[in-house]
This record gives sequence, C-alpha cells and structure tokens, in this order.
Amino acid sequence: MTMAAAFFYLFSTVMIASAFMVIAARNPVHSVLFLILAFVNASGLFILLGAEFLAMILVVVYVGAVAVLFLFVVMMLDVDFAELKQGFLQYLPVGVLIGAVVLLELVLVVGGWQTAPAALATGGVPINLALSNTAQLGNVIYTKYVFLFEASSLVLLTAMIGAIVLTLRHKPDVKRQDIAAQNARTPADAVDMKTNVPSRAGI
Repeated sequence: MTMAAAFFYLFSTVMIASAFMVIAARNPVHSVLFLILAFVNASGLFILLGAEFLAMILVVVYVGAVAVLFLFVVMMLDVDFAELKQGFLQYLPVGVLIGAVVLLELVLVVGGWQTAPAALATGGVPINLALSNTAQLGNVIYTKYVFLFEASSLVLLTAMIGAIVLTLRHKPDVKRQDIAAQNARTPADAVDMKTNVPSRAGI
C-alpha cells in the first residue's frame, strides 16, 4: 500500500466516522466539533487530489468561519434542548415518511447510475500544466462560468438578507441604543444632584 492510499483511507475513515457522530451526538456542541473534524479530513482528501485551493477554502471558510460561528451560537444562545425534544414523538411518523422517500430516491439514483466513458474525452477545459490549480480554477470561474458565479453570489446574498430579516425582531422590553437621544443629553438631564441628605439615610 502506498503512502497516498494510506492517507486516503485514514482521512476517509475519520471523515465518515465524524459525519456519523454529527448526527449521533446528543450534545450539540460535540456535534459542531465533529463537524469541524469532518471538514478538516475532507480538506485532506482535497489535498490528495491536488486541489489545494479547495482544501484551503474548506478550512478557512467552513472551519474558520461557519463551523466556529455555529459553535459560538449554540454555546451563547443557551437553548433548552429538552423543551425542543418534547414534540419529537408527535412528528416522528412524518420524519420517518420523509426519510423513507429520500432513501428510495437515493436507491433509484444509485441503481440507475451508469458510467459514460465518452464523457471523459469531451472535457470542457484543457489542463495547463504551467499554471497552478488555483490559477486554472480562477481562469475557468471568471471566464467560462462568470455569469453562473455571479448568480450564485446573488442567491447567497438573498439568503443572507432573508436570514437577517427573519431574525431581526424588535422586542418591546429590550432597551436599544438611540444615538440622537444620547447626543442630545445635557449634564442637567444626566445628573440629578441630591443635597442635604441625612447621615446614614441613603439616597
């Protein structure tokens, strides 16, 4: 067994086990940590394939931003997961039905999958060995697929705006900052002088 094959089996085994623990762990913080481990091992597989740019993006974006953000959100919100699990049995039949439909679709896709040897000979972009993987990927994205790339960015922007709108709820009992009111404050409004206070009486 070569060194590359050994690392492939190592990364693949750890990634599959981590992905299973993401959904099997009872603690959501542990699930996020297993998700980070799965991302790191997936980046190792990308390095074995020679796609160093995708490996770097997976570590920097998903591990360094998304997964860590999930971790901090789960830890800071202090969600009562026991209360969330109270209606689990109520929605269990619907969940089982949806899972069965998805499993049936996967079986149909895998069963009807066939290889097309002629598709390998009709590659869209020739490989230029003089350029690095990152440079070739940039040339393809920003020339041949530039409109699709911009469309995907608009979809992500729309999803981000929708998430902000759905979560931005003004509660009446929460104090918010008013810059205009702060700038208009005077010392007479901010300070209330108490004079002739008896000894040991307090304010």
